[in-house]
Amino acid sequence: MDCGTNSIRLLVADRDSKGRLKDVVREMRVVRLGQDVDKTGEFAPDALERTFAAAGEYARLIAEHPVPASESADGETTPLTSADLRFVATSASRDARNRQVFVDGIRERLGVELEVISGDEEASLSFAGAASVLPPRGEELTLVVDLGGGSTEFVLGNDDGVQAARSVDVGCVRLTERHLRSDPPTAEEIASAEADVNAALDLAVETVPLGRASAVVGVAGSITTITAHALGLEQYDSSRIHGSRLSFDALRRACDSLLGMTRDERAALGFMHPGRVDVIGAGALVWRTVLNRLEELSDGRLQEAVTSEHDILDGIALSIA
Repeated sequence: MDCGTNSIRLLVADRDSKGRLKDVVREMRVVRLGQDVDKTGEFAPDALERTFAAAGEYARLIAEHPVPASESADGETTPLTSADLRFVATSASRDARNRQVFVDGIRERLGVELEVISGDEEASLSFAGAASVLPPRGEELTLVVDLGGGSTEFVLGNDDGVQAARSVDVGCVRLTERHLRSDPPTAEEIASAEADVNAALDLAVETVPLGRASAVVGVAGSITTITAHALGLEQYDSSRIHGSRLSFDALRRACDSLLGMTRDERAALGFMHPGRVDVIGAGALVWRTVLNRLEELSDGRLQEAVTSEHDILDGIALSIA
């Protein structure tokens, strides 16, 4: 399970003999756990209530799909333990002073100890999940960008693993609450949000040489939704979105379009999840700004990005396996 600023997700998976994952259950609920955390520094009671309700649904799904007891070398079976479950929380949980209420509530409903992971570990798990379905690239560097609700991770790696990573505090929920209050956003609001993203990118490049990447992979809900728009989809279709390779220009056009729409216009899009309607404009602004910076840092060499439906959730499952 992965609980971010905007959504909580569940993956129940089988692993084959080569270590590859096969989905049994993959679920997502938009609960907006990070509602107002950037402003107040605490989880709101109604945000916790929504998240706990989703966790209760997941508890029932887990019970319907039990992990088989493992068998030891001497033939004895080992009963299911918490080692078969992992619940990871990210940006909003790192910032909230009252996170213990969240930790206790998840333990009560799921019987698992919630882990509030660092930005570095979030980046590593995101890269592992995305890389698990990519073809081998040897020593060539791939940049995975995980654009979340509260933070964005930049992870540069190759077949030997992560070479550099940085998590920065810009995401679709955080930027919407900070800057994009009008419908649609004003030019002034967009400019202040872009300045925020560019300042975060300045921090990222101190650690991650973004321009050295030979390929770019975007993951998480904002990027998959932008890709759906760029592909002209009438309904959300993960089979069309996953692995799609689009030019920066095509992605930027989709970002411009989404950022310029009213909330009602976004809600009318067949592929748009209701929980993303109010924050996808900020997600589009972040992705557009990142693509512009990547093109600049690579002297125009980077011109396209791949979208992956596999991300930190897969990385969490692989860490257990």
